[in-house]
Formats: sequence, structure tokens, C-alpha cells
Amino acid sequence: MSEKLQKVLARAGLGSRRKMETVIQEGRVSLDGKVIGLGERVTEDQVIRVDGHVVKYVTEEATVCRILAYNKPEGEICTRSDEDGRKTVFERLPRLQGARWISIGRLDINTSGLLLFTTDGEFANKMMHPSNEVEREYAVRVFGDVDEAMLNRLRMGVKLDDGEAKFLAIQESGGEGINRWFHVVLTEGRTREVRRLWESQGVQVSRLMRVRYGNIMLNKQLPQGGWQELNLKEVNYLRKLVDMPKETETKVSVETSKTRNTQARIRRAVKKHTQHKKTGDRRRNNTKTRTRK
Repeated sequence: MSEKLQKVLARAGLGSRRKMETVIQEGRVSLDGKVIGLGERVTEDQVIRVDGHVVKYVTEEATVCRILAYNKPEGEICTRSDEDGRKTVFERLPRLQGARWISIGRLDINTSGLLLFTTDGEFANKMMHPSNEVEREYAVRVFGDVDEAMLNRLRMGVKLDDGEAKFLAIQESGGEGINRWFHVVLTEGRTREVRRLWESQGVQVSRLMRVRYGNIMLNKQLPQGGWQELNLKEVNYLRKLVDMPKETETKVSVETSKTRNTQARIRRAVKKHTQHKKTGDRRRNNTKTRTRK
């Protein structure tokens, strides 16, 4: 059995099918050592490389769409590694065999809250694509004078460097004086879009946290740095949002005895990881100090 090359690359989480078509046309993809063009089909026995890096072939049948909800703390970045040694969102995630976690969008280093991960690259790309209009909700604290005229402008749309943007909904949620909290909703994931919208009105964002993606809410019992896997019903709700077929398998245990202490286990794991990270940082700092001496 063979499949279209762009479909296999999209499933591997390298980008949408359309983006992969562009990558192929640019001559960046090889098959068994030979650069190929658009329209090529591929089998499991062939070696695929993109920009010289081997891409693991995973069949559609072998892909189980798993989704994690992660409570991202401030200070973590959404890359797999960092030259400056900063913490990344992938460090605490459970290890996989024969698959990898792909982030559904990003949150910048100073933003916390709900971040979704999946093993299905094509699903991830569809969730992120603005044409599917999947809602994201944020809790945001702003510093500055906010009046109804400003809120109306943000609902109607304002001009940013990369085009017009707006909030679908804005709801005040507390605060006093010039420090106020709002909940805002949008369906795009442009870089720093929430912050840039508020800044366009002359106010500053002092706290930002994503609390919802689709109808998946951030679990208030989930500690920062903790994760939980979505069940089959939740997975299929999200897949239906982007017109993908239902998943039939899940890795989530349905036995109550195994899930009863989930929150306690998550908190212990987060605490253990944090302590281990601090110990490693101290050792590296001590080594640098001795080297300087």
C-alpha cells in the first residue's frame, strides 16, 4: 500500500498537507536518497528525508490519536530544546514508544495555562488552522484605563502589523482601578495576538492565561507543570470540530481503581521533576564557578 507523500509528512507533524506540498516543490524532500517532486507516493519500506533528516513513516491505521492537556507555567518555552538551557514544555510529558508529542499551537514564555499536545500531526495542523475557527479563551489582567469605547473597538476589529484582529467576546471578571481582569475569546493563534490587541489600545497585559480550547477547560485541580490525558469522548469531540473521523482506541484507563489518585500522582511527579531540575541547575552552576576559578 502506498500513500501520498504530503499526507505522510503531515501525519508526522511537520505541517499541513498544503505546507508539505510547498516543501516538496522546494526540493527539500528526498525518497531513498533521491530528491523528488509533487505527486510522489511512498510506502513503509522507503526512507524519507526532509532537509536531510529522516522522517519516521507511521501508517494511518497505526496512529492512535492521543491528546494531553498540560497546565503550562510561565517561564517555559514551546520548543523541544533550547540552547540557553531554558525549561521547555516537553520536559515533563510522558514518554512514548513509536510516536511523539506534538504541540497544538504555542504559548509564549510569559503566558501560562492550557496547552494541548497530540500524537496525530494532521489533527494538530487542522486544530491550529484559522479556517476551522476553534475557539481559545484567555483570562487576562490589564494595566491601564479601559472604557466601553475601547472594548467595542476590540470587538469590532483593530489593525495590527499582520492584519486586522478582534476578540469574539470580552467579559469583565474582576479587579479594581486600573488593574482589571477580563476573559477574551478568539479563533486565531497569531503570535502574541491577545497582548498585541490590548497594547494597540494603550494598555499593558500584566498576566495572561489560557483557560479553554474548544470546550476543553483547564482543570482547576491540575497543578502547573501537570498534565492529564483526554478520554475518548473528549478526543472525538475535538476531532469532530475539524471534520476528522472518530478515533476508536484510547490509552486512557477506564478503571476507577487506577484513576482514583490521579491528581495526587500528578502533584508528586511535578514536585519530583522540579526538585530534580533545581539539583541539576545547582550542579551546573557549581561546575561553572569551579571552572572560572
